[in-house]
Amino acid sequence: MNPYWSDGTCSLYLGDCREVLPALGVTADCIVADPPYGETSLTWDRWPDGWLNVAAAVTSSLWCFGSLRMFMAHGQEFAGWNLSQDVVWTKPRARGIAADRFARAHELAALWYRGAWSRTYHCAQTEPYHGKPAHIPSSSRDGSGVYGVPARTTYEDNGTRLVTTVLKGAAGDPRCTLHPTQKPVEVLTPLIAYACPPGGLVVDPFAGSGSTLDAARCSGRRAIGIEADERYIELAARRLSQGELFGERAHLTS
Repeated sequence: MNPYWSDGTCSLYLGDCREVLPALGVTADCIVADPPYGETSLTWDRWPDGWLNVAAAVTSSLWCFGSLRMFMAHGQEFAGWNLSQDVVWTKPRARGIAADRFARAHELAALWYRGAWSRTYHCAQTEPYHGKPAHIPSSSRDGSGVYGVPARTTYEDNGTRLVTTVLKGAAGDPRCTLHPTQKPVEVLTPLIAYACPPGGLVVDPFAGSGSTLDAARCSGRRAIGIEADERYIELAARRLSQGELFGERAHLTS
C-alpha cells in the first residue's frame, strides 16, 4: 500500500483505518486516536465500529480522546483494555452542545493498555517548577514512611514537578483551524512523550489535519496517520510539508 504523502519520518494514508491499518503490517509503540464520538447528528460524527479490535492487533498502548458519554456508551469495546489514567484538556472557549446544559470546555484523553503495565512503555513527564522548594517528611509517625512508602533519609528538589492531569491548549479559531475537531500540538506532545519512546512509532487512525504527526515528528518520533476524508488528508500533507502550523494563521474558506 502506497502512502498518500511521506517524508520518511511521517506517512499519511488515505482510507478507512479498519482496512488500511491491517494492510500496513506495522507494530506501533502507541496509538493516539481521536475517533468520532457519535454524539451529534452531523454526517461525519459516526462511531467506527470495530476500530478498537484493529488497534489491539497493532499496539498494546492507546491514548483515546473522548467524552465520558462516549466511553460509557462503548465500554464493552474497551473490555479487552486496561485503563491506566485519564487527563483533561481544557479549552479557552466553551461550546454549548445543548442549551440546557453547561457549556463544554474540556475533553478527556484516556490511556489504555493491554498486558502487563510493567511491560508497557511509560515515561513520567515533568516540567520546570519555580516555586518554594518542597519539604518532604522522611517518615510518618509510625516510621513506615509517607503513605506507606519506605522513608528516605534525604530529598533533593531538582526544580521540576510532574505534569498535571489538566492540560491547557488553545483550540484555535474555528475559522482558521484545518479540522473541526483539531487537537493542539501542545496537548498531544506530552501524551506522545509519555507513551512512546524516542524514535518509536506513533499511529493515528483518525489523522484529520495531521496534528498527531506534527507533534510526533517535533518530539523525535515516527508517525503514521490514516484519514478517510481526502479533503483533510490533503490539508494535513500541506501542513506537514511546510513544517509549521500554517493553518493557525491562514483563514480557510473550504
